[in-house]
Amino acid sequence: MTHLLDTTAPAPSPAPVRGPRTGAARTARRKALLHWIAVHSLGIAAALFFVLPFVFVVLTSLMSDQQALTRDLVPDTWEWGNYERVFNTPGFLTWWRNTLLYAGLGTVLTVVSSIPVAYALAKFRFRGRKLSLMLVISMMMLPPQVVIIPMYLFWAKQMDLSGTLWPLIIPMAFGDAFSIFLLRQFLLTIPNEYLDAAKVDGCGEFRTLVKVVLPMARPGIAAIALFQFFAAWNDYFGPQIYASENPAAWTLSYGLESFKGAHHTDWNLTMAATVLVMAPVIAVFFFAQKAFVEGVTLTGVKG
Repeated sequence: MTHLLDTTAPAPSPAPVRGPRTGAARTARRKALLHWIAVHSLGIAAALFFVLPFVFVVLTSLMSDQQALTRDLVPDTWEWGNYERVFNTPGFLTWWRNTLLYAGLGTVLTVVSSIPVAYALAKFRFRGRKLSLMLVISMMMLPPQVVIIPMYLFWAKQMDLSGTLWPLIIPMAFGDAFSIFLLRQFLLTIPNEYLDAAKVDGCGEFRTLVKVVLPMARPGIAAIALFQFFAAWNDYFGPQIYASENPAAWTLSYGLESFKGAHHTDWNLTMAATVLVMAPVIAVFFFAQKAFVEGVTLTGVKG
């Protein structure tokens, strides 16, 4: 019996019909892709806007004296010795020591003196609390240039502390308006139930502050400490007023102006000194940025 081969091809299946849902999904994916590209493009552009000037400063600091005066962007030879020349500049290490003293001791005094005031304004109920808060906010709005003349007369004439950094450091032991306000806003986010439980267990106000509040307020404390450290490290106005007459009391910010005047044609050395002034601040922020961002974003949750 002969078997016949069936050579007929199967009928092709009908093409799927593209409904409105498939087209809408494809349009949504296209919009999401375009949105991702737009957002990241703006982010990259913004990052380059802030990073490129720093890159330019670093590259210029590694050029030779002659190449720094040209339009070249990349060093022909990497002159790492420029940083050694800056360190060997008379007075540069003294400026470093003074800046560390001013920023470090000032930050500690500000944090220690601001914590009790912020805690009282956030958790205590007493007559005049709102007025006290308004006074703190008013001090934030008062420019330091307004009171510089009476303050200078007090510290220079009455206390005889001109030519030193102590007129800038001592006032930090009495709190800072911005630090008090920022920390007060952070302490408002701590539930009062924790404080009540500590008091039920026999803790007084001071022990409650130390054992309960401070561990929970670490991000806020880190935020005000970094703000104060950066402000003191970059302060130019204060050292110019009180310490300009004594080169032994100059800070990096004020000494850098003198360094630039002495090396106005040596742009490589000027840029190297600028990098050395900026490097500690960048390093501190890099290692503490998590606590800094957390402390800032958690303020203002409650009014």
